[in-house]
Amino acid sequence: MRLKTTLEQWQTLQAIEQAGSIQSAAVTLNKSHTTLIYSVKKLEDQLGIKLIEVKGRKAGLTEHGKTMLRRAQSMLEQARELEMISEQLNSGVESQITVAIDHLCDPSWLYTPLSEFLTQNNTTSVQVVETSLSKTTDMVVNELADIAIINLPITNYPAEAFGTTTMVPVISAHHPLARKPQVSLADFATTSQIVVRDLGDSDKAKQNVGWLRARQRITVDNFDHAFRAVEQSVGFCRLPQHLVEYRQNNKIKVLELEHSNQYQVALHLTLPKGAKSGPAAIALYQALLKSVEYRA
Repeated sequence: MRLKTTLEQWQTLQAIEQAGSIQSAAVTLNKSHTTLIYSVKKLEDQLGIKLIEVKGRKAGLTEHGKTMLRRAQSMLEQARELEMISEQLNSGVESQITVAIDHLCDPSWLYTPLSEFLTQNNTTSVQVVETSLSKTTDMVVNELADIAIINLPITNYPAEAFGTTTMVPVISAHHPLARKPQVSLADFATTSQIVVRDLGDSDKAKQNVGWLRARQRITVDNFDHAFRAVEQSVGFCRLPQHLVEYRQNNKIKVLELEHSNQYQVALHLTLPKGAKSGPAAIALYQALLKSVEYRA
């Protein structure tokens, strides 16, 4: 079905409403008064309803005109967005980028800058992939990510400091160890430890980090499962402090561990594709780097 009206006609009607008169709208659109009157009259004929009425010395929209314009607003906005998107795509902006975020990183460190980035870019979709240990390395060296938040240094991939994550030992508030003012590694000899699985695909490259040689090891996929396991008294675990503070859960207790109460993991930001990185990836990378200053 062929449309009776054009975007330009609706844009004219919008300009009249915003400017308050046909004369002012003509100045805004850089068109003659006569041209606008003709455009509106033609639109009225095409729709079969009155859109403009004269009140005193000014012409304004009728109730029908206002109703129709409200419906047309989103259409005009979408048309403007389409033109903006075409300009961005024409300039080489990526249609999609992938961000690899190590599971130790506080997610807010990514999503706050990402939200700001998206206000300036409505073209690029963003895939966020959670990684750990060997999978983090794999995403970088195989250039599967455009931006990567990593912890372990990766040879030949320059990186900038992005922050540190503090790991704290936690256990169920109902566990006998929770009642002790301080515990030692020996106390864990008869307690199961919950560890998060290396998400890498290669068994040879997989790593074990943070295991305290407890009696048993319970391996889970992510910190959410680890947190829930601790709540249910499955065992103890080292969790990121930001996660413990965010959940503010009285079902678990942070332990005072002798000589090993907490440790910090440095996080870094890198561009796996280096000079091949596109403008959207670089823009988000710079936004992430700038956000470090606000957190300092």
